[in-house]
Amino acid sequence: MKQFILTITILCAALSITMHAHAYEIELDAQWMVFNAVTGKEWIEPFTGMEFVWIPAGCFMMGSPKSEKGRKEYEGPLRKICVDGFWIGKYEVTQEEWLTLMDKNPSHFSHDGKHDPVEKVSWDDAKTFIRKLNAKGVGTFRLPTEAEWEYACRAGTTTPYSFGSRLNTDMAAYLGLDSYDQMTSSWHGGPKSVGTFEPNNFGLYDMHGNVWEWCEDTYEWYPPGPAENPLVVKNDNPKRILRGGGWYSVPNYLRSAFRTGKKQDTREYYNGFRLVRSP
Repeated sequence: MKQFILTITILCAALSITMHAHAYEIELDAQWMVFNAVTGKEWIEPFTGMEFVWIPAGCFMMGSPKSEKGRKEYEGPLRKICVDGFWIGKYEVTQEEWLTLMDKNPSHFSHDGKHDPVEKVSWDDAKTFIRKLNAKGVGTFRLPTEAEWEYACRAGTTTPYSFGSRLNTDMAAYLGLDSYDQMTSSWHGGPKSVGTFEPNNFGLYDMHGNVWEWCEDTYEWYPPGPAENPLVVKNDNPKRILRGGGWYSVPNYLRSAFRTGKKQDTREYYNGFRLVRSP
């Protein structure tokens, strides 16, 4: 049964605070649901307050066509991929959310901390955060597969970016060039607070730029042919997928199809992540 209620009502009804040894523990209804005008529903993780958007099941063409300017060979072959529906973070994980579970903030950049994306985290660090969050018992969380990430990023589009074929610094945090490496506007010089720019058609923010986002898969060539819910992990490969580009990236790296890989223990001040919650 679907129930759409105002956030303020939920805050009044579902939020309770319990004191434990000089600390406050926030307890929320584990089914805390709110209405999302884009996909129909959102869910708020009760311990961190992290917001998740429901992404409906569907199929798309993963990778880039040979005609796409700036295309790299490892973005192909273009193939049909189908994924089941899933919950994904509306925003990149913030420094405040990170500190609800971890002892230290590793980030190089911090303005207010509350809305800044956590960065300088490795794939291994992200997995440690996930293990601690899963131990809270309010859901099963993980990194997105590479296929889920691109499906969520594209949000039904086939253009180089989810908002078309051109890019400027009013759309994302990245090196201040146009889509084809001509300087157009001032460079932000670092990541911006999550949600600074317009969301994509699924209501997701910062899928292009800000910080690179770790995915579950190891960095491999795409296998040919269609697939359903693909996940590619080879234990002898220490490199994990990064997607989306970051604040220090040229426009080409922000394309929906662009992919790269780094060793899973790599910590850089332009790498972060967002989470998926298993249905």
